[in-house]
Amino acid sequence: MKKILFVDSLHSFLYNELKKRGYHCVEGYHFSKDEIQAMSSDFYGLVIRSRIKIDSAFIDNCNQLKFIARAGSGMENIDEEYAKSKGIICLNAPEGNRQAVAEHALAMLLNLFNHLTTADVEVRKQIWKREANRGTELSRKTIGIIGYGNTGSAFAKLLAGFDVKVLAYDKYKTGFDQAHVTECSMDDIFEQADILSLHIPLTNETHHLLNKAFLQRFKKPIYIINTSRGSCVDTHALVDGLNNGTLKGACLDVLEQEHTSFSSVVPTPEYNELAASKKVILSPHIAGWTVESHLKIAHVLFEKIQNLENN
Repeated sequence: MKKILFVDSLHSFLYNELKKRGYHCVEGYHFSKDEIQAMSSDFYGLVIRSRIKIDSAFIDNCNQLKFIARAGSGMENIDEEYAKSKGIICLNAPEGNRQAVAEHALAMLLNLFNHLTTADVEVRKQIWKREANRGTELSRKTIGIIGYGNTGSAFAKLLAGFDVKVLAYDKYKTGFDQAHVTECSMDDIFEQADILSLHIPLTNETHHLLNKAFLQRFKKPIYIINTSRGSCVDTHALVDGLNNGTLKGACLDVLEQEHTSFSSVVPTPEYNELAASKKVILSPHIAGWTVESHLKIAHVLFEKIQNLENN
C-alpha cells in the first residue's frame, strides 16, 4: 500500500479521498522535521504547506518518494531542482487560492484608499473625522501587475469593473493581452503606474526585487501591494520610500520579518515603523486563506495526484 505523509494539516477532503482510493495516509502534523525525516524513507508522497523545508539532505533520505504536494502556490521551501533530479514530481495548487488572493489584494487597496481601518477605530471611540478620512477613488488609476500567472491574472480580471487601466508584465510569459489588461514592458509600468501589485514567486531573481533603485525608476509616487512573499520587497527601501514620498502607501499581506513557516513575525525597528504608519495596511499572510480556497486547494491537489497515477 502506498503511504502518504501529511506533514501539515489541510482540508480533510484530500486525506479522505486518497484513503478511499487505497492510499495509506499518515497524519504527521505534530512530528518534528527530524522525526519526519527518520520515517520518510518509505513514503510514496508528502503533502506539505510551509512548516518544514524540503532540502537535498531530506530528499536523499526519501528512497520511495514519488511526489511532494505543496498546499498553496509558493515552492521556495522545496528544493525543486534537486527533487526533479531524483525523479520526484513537485506539485502545487495556485489554482486553488488565486481568487482569494485577488480579492484580498483589492480589499486591502480599497481599505487603504478609504481610510477604513483608521475610521473604524475612531468611530468606535466616538471620534468623528470626516475631512481627515476623505477617500481616494480607484477609478482612472493605472495599476501595474508584475507576474501574470494565476493570481496576477485573477487580480486583473477583478479590476475590470473599476474603470482602471491595467498593465501587466511577466518575464516568462507573453501573449496574454486581453480585454481587461494590456501586456507591457517594465518601462511602461515605471512610466505610467499609480499602483504596483506583485504576483511573483520568491526566487534568487525576485529576492528584494523592490529595492531603492527599483523605486527610483517610477516617474511618480506609487502605492505598492504585496501578496507574494515578504522577501520580494526590501523592507528598508520600503520604509524609506514611505518616509520620503516615493511611496504613497503600502498594502502588505506578507512581510520580510515572517518566520519561514509564516506562523509569526519577528518585530524589528522597520516592522514597528510599518505597523505604526497610517499609510500601511497589514494582514498576517492570509490573502489566500479563505473558507473556499481551503477546499479548492485540496481538490486541486487531489486531481494532480490522481493524474500522476493515470500517466
